[in-house]
Order: sequence, then C-alpha cells, then structure tokens
Amino acid sequence: MTTSRQTTRRGFLQGIAVAGAASIMVPSTNRALGYQSANERPVFATIGLRNQGWAITSKSFRFADFAALADIDSNVLRANVEKTEKGQGKKPDAYKDYRKILDRKDIDAVMIATPDHWHTKIAVEAMYAGKDVYCEKPLTLAIDEGKLIEKVVKETDRVFQVGTMQRTESGQRFLQAIALVKHGRIGTVKKVTCGINGMSASPVIPVAPVPEGLDWDLWLGPAPKVPYRALPEMRKGYGGGVPLYSNCHYAFRNWHEYAGGKLTDWGAHHVDIACWAIGVSDTGPSKVTPLEYTLPVEHKDGHPVIDDQYNAATNFRIRVDMQNDVEMIITSEGDNGILFEGTEGRFFVNRGKIVGKPAEDLKDSPLPEGAIEEVYGGKVSENHTANFIEGMKSRKQPISDVWSHNRMLEICHLSNIAMRLDRELNWDPVKRAIVGDAEANSFLVRENRKGYEINM
Repeated sequence: MTTSRQTTRRGFLQGIAVAGAASIMVPSTNRALGYQSANERPVFATIGLRNQGWAITSKSFRFADFAALADIDSNVLRANVEKTEKGQGKKPDAYKDYRKILDRKDIDAVMIATPDHWHTKIAVEAMYAGKDVYCEKPLTLAIDEGKLIEKVVKETDRVFQVGTMQRTESGQRFLQAIALVKHGRIGTVKKVTCGINGMSASPVIPVAPVPEGLDWDLWLGPAPKVPYRALPEMRKGYGGGVPLYSNCHYAFRNWHEYAGGKLTDWGAHHVDIACWAIGVSDTGPSKVTPLEYTLPVEHKDGHPVIDDQYNAATNFRIRVDMQNDVEMIITSEGDNGILFEGTEGRFFVNRGKIVGKPAEDLKDSPLPEGAIEEVYGGKVSENHTANFIEGMKSRKQPISDVWSHNRMLEICHLSNIAMRLDRELNWDPVKRAIVGDAEANSFLVRENRKGYEINM
C-alpha cells in the first residue's frame, strides 16, 4: 500500500450526502464551530471500536459525519456500524484494515481508540496520509514514541487532539481546580497526590481458542506474537460479553506488552491535571522513586518471567520530585482524584466533586471573572470533540496537545520502569533521558514486530 504524504489542509466540503447528515444536524452547534450547513461538517472515521471507541464516536455525531469505521473484530465492527447508522442516519463503510481508511481522500480526521500498543503506528501513518488525529490516551506505549509523534505533527502540520477529556469536560471541575491553584487559593503548592486506584491480580490464564470474528494476529500487530489466552468467565458490565480475564479485550491494560496498567490509564488523566496546575506541562521530573509496590508476577531484568498472568503493578506508591520543590505522589490507595496541598490550604477534586475549604470559600469569595477561560485559553468548548474540530478549523493545536501530554506521560512511563527494575530513576527533562542507567534507558523504546513497522 502506498501512503500519501499530503500535508496541506483540505477543506471540509467533502461531507457525506446532505440527506444523510441532516437528521443529526444541530445548526446552533455547527454555527458556533464555524460551519454554516450540513455539507460543511468534517468527515471522520474511527479506528478501534470497543468500549471507548464507541464512546467517542457516539458523542461526536453532533459535530461530524462518520463515513467509515474499522476494527479487527468483525462482531464489534458489525455492531458499531449498526449503532452508527442509527445514530447519524447514514451507514458508514466498514473495514478490518485501517489503512483503507487512510487511503480515502474524503476523510478529514480519524479517531483512534485501539489498544495502546497500536496508537503510534496508526497516528503517524494517519498524519502522513493527510488526516487530523484524535487519539485516545495514553498516547504511547514508550517514551520515544511520543518524541516521534511530536516530530510528525510538526512535519505534517496536522491538528492532533489527545483524549484527555478532563481538560474540557467533567463539569469544568478540573479547570476550576487549576484556577484555584493559579490564583493562590492554597498558597505555594508543596505536594500533589494523584489517587488512581489499583487493580487485582489474575489467576493463571490458559491458552484458549481465538473467538470467532477476532483476527488475533492483527490485534497483536506491533506487539510480540503470543497465543490468545482467556478464562471462560464473562464480563457482564462495562464492555460486556468478553472474557473477564484475557490478554485481549479490555484486560489489555493489565499487560506490559500492550499498555501500562493504572499508571497510564487513570494516571494519564490525573497526572496531566496535576502537571497543568503546578505549571510544569513543558518540563518533567528530576527523580522517580518507587516507595512501595506489588508486581503480580516475578520480573527479571524488568521483564516478566511468565506470560500467563497479568503483569502490570497491582498497587503502588510512587514519589516524583517535580520542579519548584513540589512533591508528587502517585498512589493506588484512597479516593480516585487529586489532592492539592499548599502553604495555605488543601482541596480534593475528581470527576464528581471538588471539596475542601478553598472550594467552600468560593461561595463568599469567587474566582475572578474569566478565571476558567484564562486557564483554558479562551471559551471552554462544549466537549472534547468540539474543541478538536475548532482546532481543525483554525489550524491551531487543541487543548490536549501532544507536547504537554507526552511530558506528563513520561512521569507515568518512568514510574512503571522504576517498578519493573526496582530502583529509583534520575531523569534529565531537557535531554528526556534517564541519567546514568543504560538498562533503564532501553525501556524508553520498543521494537515493532516484523511486518508491523511504522510506515514512514
């Protein structure tokens, strides 16, 4: 397949038929985004449809038309094509091979919601194909992948939104939290604690038949080739109808080979907000120290010695030495959310609440008018997709840009490396390298499996 290196922005006048789009057109919303009629709406495609892939697709119907969907599980693909047709009034084309989407000239942007180990390859190839990109978090599986994505964003001039939607959504609680910090409501910040919960270990997960409709080799893609594993217990809740214990489906987050456990799952949200609030979104830590943690299986030289159980950390307490003498703690204990502590007070924020005396004091002493907009850099977008499309129109990077995301994600990746190697790591935020530790630095990169190299 030949991938086009188109880098100039194409117009948005390539939408699907007006009749198909009219049923979901929301005129006031689209006028606010700068589009005056249905056929000026951007044309999207989603790659990876289970769980979060459907979530970001379905909440984007108001703003974009979905011309195509791709997934390596034919059952997931078929179900989401049906739901998308019902949601937007027009049936999208369906593909197993995402590259067929990248070849299409009528598609302006792709939304990527595959497992983490696929993100970088698809994102880079999409940008070289002339597509703007919305990619779910965490953006990368290794730190050097982030550097590559930054390079390609600059080279292609693509607009790139990372799916850290707490920057836009959650009732603006996190924006309010940042405004409280920046307006001195807790004095000088001394400590920030990110509670991101732990996870359970797994039993031994045996080799099992690959489910009908799943292309297992393609699911693995850049990752090492291993057998499919699963226990027959089925997940009944979120993402229902899949094995509760497997090395696939939603459980991929529990394996080093495909993700980074809770550190790059919830950590990618809360560490992001913490870094933004304390003003270090363009730099990094000086030291990462694993204070206490549990890896569910034995590791040797940082690698699990068995391959039939979850291997990402189940519980942990990590200290990160940040700039300006701020101590960051990332922990699996306590409530999920962020605790900010300063010389003059403390408060806690998560997706459902913001509590503590500084928050209570807002009743009598509100933040200055425009404080939230000052944090956001302008009027807060209706949701994260709307912000992405605003960036597509203006050709400016949206609120969750790749540079600040990668800087904070380096903390999460370093935390995992420190636990896997059982030692403190010193980090050079300028060179973006671990100081004096060749073995640890080897974990900053990963080699894609032969046949799944990034098409540059």
